[in-house]
Amino acid sequence: MGNVLRFAILGTGFWSRFQLGAWQEVKDVECIAVYNRTRSKAEVFASDFGIPTVYDDPKKLLESERLDFVDIITGVESHEDLVGLAAAFGLPVICQKPMAPSLAAAERMVAECHLAGVPLFIHENWRWQAPIRSISKVLAEGVIGKPFRARIDMISGFPVFKNQPFLRELRHFILTDLGSHILDVARFLFGESNSLYCQHQRMQDNIKGENVATVMLKTESNVTVLCEMAYAENYLERECFPQTLLFVEGDRGSAELTPDYWVRVTTDAGTHAWRCPPSRYSWADPAYDLVHASIVPCQANLIAAVRGDQAAETTGDDNLKTVRLVFAAYASAESDAVMRREQDGRWI
Repeated sequence: MGNVLRFAILGTGFWSRFQLGAWQEVKDVECIAVYNRTRSKAEVFASDFGIPTVYDDPKKLLESERLDFVDIITGVESHEDLVGLAAAFGLPVICQKPMAPSLAAAERMVAECHLAGVPLFIHENWRWQAPIRSISKVLAEGVIGKPFRARIDMISGFPVFKNQPFLRELRHFILTDLGSHILDVARFLFGESNSLYCQHQRMQDNIKGENVATVMLKTESNVTVLCEMAYAENYLERECFPQTLLFVEGDRGSAELTPDYWVRVTTDAGTHAWRCPPSRYSWADPAYDLVHASIVPCQANLIAAVRGDQAAETTGDDNLKTVRLVFAAYASAESDAVMRREQDGRWI
């Protein structure tokens, strides 16, 4: 690989513009080609960003271009085929979350990349939000002692289906879309879980999947974690979209992530509070700036791994644990039962 890493973007939908905007903040990477199955959409995208080459056939793109990695930003139903195609060309793969539409497909993707000897990374940016990283630092430093209970909330009345109408068509919605983020945050902050219980609901008639869910986890380190998520398009006194709120109880204090990016840590010394607002970028949608800003450190971490400079946090192997949590949550809701993790990582 040369000093500047050349890559192609596969997919030019809603998130691709923001991911490319974030790539432009990362040093020594260059997007040289773009694919979309509808060529006219790829042409508009390429023109807007000055990308020299456009394709409507991903195989032809990979055959024709000299690349160092690919960034897959298509719908979840196409991830497995495109990851397999990139792996066949021996290219490191960055794939958008959710990794796959089913647990079996995610397992095949990870296995195929292992077999091909190529790294698979999942674009899981939520844990890279500045306030969440701040809470992680508090926990790592032991300021509040040993955590024993936590709540992670992403509850919003924001009309998410208006600017992402494809979400209406997902048979599995909030647990795969938002739950992939929130359950990854739970793993990031508190480690792996041994049991979970879930309930979910579909609160609108014009969508196919569930848009409200509650998941309770019990971790290996004996932390009870309640994860609450909703896009019910209802009315809240204080709309915090897209902020994730947190409350963690430890045996020597508590830590909170409250609206407007405030972190509050309370111990016997009193309460210490500070703000962790996101960075601001011209390419970000102001309504999503917290989420869009987190793409930059996520991609910086992934590209450092592509270069071999450091390990990636969100590899395919790591994210497979989150995917297993997501589908264990569906199984729990369907059976109204507690699910337990076996020694091999599978849930029953």
